[in-house]
Amino acid sequence: MDSLTQIVLGAAVGEAIMGKKVGNKAALWGAIAGTIPDLDVLTKPFVSELTSLVAHRALTHSILFSVLLAPLLGWVIHKIYKEQQGTLKEWQKLAFWSLITHPLLDCFTSWGTQLFYPFSNYRVAFNTISVVDPIYTVPFAICLVVALFLKRESKNRQIWNITGLVLSSAIMAFTCINKLSANTAFTQTLRKQGSSVMRYSTYPMPLNLLWYVVAEEENGYQIGYYSVLGEMKDIKYQYIPKNRFLLDTLENTETLKKLDWFSSQYWTIEKQGDSLVWHDLRFGLMNLNDVTQKPEYTFNYYLKTNAKRDNITEIVQMQPPWDKMKGKLGAALSKIWDMSMGRMN
Repeated sequence: MDSLTQIVLGAAVGEAIMGKKVGNKAALWGAIAGTIPDLDVLTKPFVSELTSLVAHRALTHSILFSVLLAPLLGWVIHKIYKEQQGTLKEWQKLAFWSLITHPLLDCFTSWGTQLFYPFSNYRVAFNTISVVDPIYTVPFAICLVVALFLKRESKNRQIWNITGLVLSSAIMAFTCINKLSANTAFTQTLRKQGSSVMRYSTYPMPLNLLWYVVAEEENGYQIGYYSVLGEMKDIKYQYIPKNRFLLDTLENTETLKKLDWFSSQYWTIEKQGDSLVWHDLRFGLMNLNDVTQKPEYTFNYYLKTNAKRDNITEIVQMQPPWDKMKGKLGAALSKIWDMSMGRMN
């Protein structure tokens, strides 16, 4: 999830483990450890776009990384305080749980986490919560801040911190229930309209009330939105062709294999001028639920080819002008709110 959420989670875990003994130092080091896995983004300027895409949430988000780094990080913290506060085992315990809860939380998002790297590149993605979702973060952060302003010996401090951890876990369980509700709605309506779906996947929008489905058919996808506060009859589906024929002249390159893996095979291709543009379908559309307009995808990449146009040499993420994007983002957020409240039209 976003960095703020991971800081809050790491700090709360650190506070739960050692807050009573060392005070706010526990939350501080928990927050630092909880941020470390996302430092893999620092390699982005030094590697290709494709490498950065597939490497994010890999090594630093693996169980192995937490197991290997926690003893070292705990030892460093212990040395900083020169054995005045906390034992070596306590600091190592704090480091491990603050590190490992980061990728475990990320497993619930749509991006996917290579939890078992380097033994497997399988990405664990439960797809129950948006990468940024205030319904999870805000109550959690409030409980943590209140706890940190209380004396470390206070029982109320522990109660507030534990309340934040329990509440955030309950909210995560709530997202799983919402996903089951969305899956049921999409399955029933797709079956009713006679869609020949091969497979489908559902994804949450911020606030977790609005859900998005990508249902794969033989030659394309059915895209739809559903609010758990709305009714199934309000679901409108938009057909998007796969357009795989546009790749017929290209060799089956390693680039295509990696893009296919990254998107969980939910992608389409489009020709814009002389360029091919690859769209990841897992993150919804900017013009939500408007079946009358051409789809505007959230994640798009130019596929650069060689002179013969038979091989992909590079991918480049499309970066729309900020002023244009800002207007669309505002409209999209407003539409997400309306649709989340069940106002689908």
